[in-house]
Amino acid sequence: MAADRQATIGAFVLGGIVLGLGAIIFFGNFRPFSPTRRAAVVFEGSISGLSIGAPVTFRGVRVGAVDGILIQFDAKTRTAYIPVTMQLEPDRVRVSGSDNAEAGLDLSVLIARGLRAELNTQSFVTGQSEINLDFSPGSPAVLHPNVTSLDEIPTRQSTIQRVRDELSQLPLRELVENASATLESVRKLSSRLDSDLPSLITAMKTTSDSATRTAEATTQAIGDLQGKLDTTLGRISQLAANADQQLSQRSADLHTMLVSANQTVLQTRDALNQLKSLTSDRGTARINVEAALRDLAAAAASLRGFASDVEHNPQLLLTGRRP
Repeated sequence: MAADRQATIGAFVLGGIVLGLGAIIFFGNFRPFSPTRRAAVVFEGSISGLSIGAPVTFRGVRVGAVDGILIQFDAKTRTAYIPVTMQLEPDRVRVSGSDNAEAGLDLSVLIARGLRAELNTQSFVTGQSEINLDFSPGSPAVLHPNVTSLDEIPTRQSTIQRVRDELSQLPLRELVENASATLESVRKLSSRLDSDLPSLITAMKTTSDSATRTAEATTQAIGDLQGKLDTTLGRISQLAANADQQLSQRSADLHTMLVSANQTVLQTRDALNQLKSLTSDRGTARINVEAALRDLAAAAASLRGFASDVEHNPQLLLTGRRP
């Protein structure tokens, strides 16, 4: 019985050891049959959330794991460095298009072409971090040969770190004070509107009612005025027609009178001519008769001109000739 119990306990212990090794092999970083290469990344800031066993990825693809974290203090510069060592798995990377493709990865060449490491948050829930590798030829390659002897991959700030640094530089206190002052101003404005708005609305309603009444009165007055204007314009048109008719009649009468006067003047001139032939060339009567003839000729010319003007413009009988 005792021997069977010992055998059972031994088998149970051996099975536990096998299961533990299997878990380490399949779920851990232990790869006994795969070659690894060690490298280092030196951080000068906080690496909160990064721990041993954290994954090392290249654009999301796992290529290794963190196997050591130290703190090294430089007494001369009073600067603290955090060298993080990691094991890279070259068998996860295939190199093509190179003469030395079978020689494996050359970190120095990759670093010269811009390979950089950055600290990323693996999970916002747990706060765990990871190291991500990527190419960034534009970022400077800052190395620390006195901190580590391994191949060092230069670091660069991640997007989250840059955002964090920018947020840390913001004047949060001033922004909060300005926001508080703005909210206080809004509250005072709201209180003032609550007290002044009813009276303002009442005044606007009164003004609107007055404007409406004024518009209605204006509309009525305009309608009355339009009616009166229509009547006045009708009367003016009738008066103008009557005036034109009267002017036409008076013009005809005047023309007849002027024609008669002209005939009279012609007859008088003929009589004077006959009288002239009876008088002596040197007598006083002859001189007077000639003067009378000239006056009659001028009067006849004036009457003809006036008759022509009246015939073309009958209104001269009312307005007269303008100087």
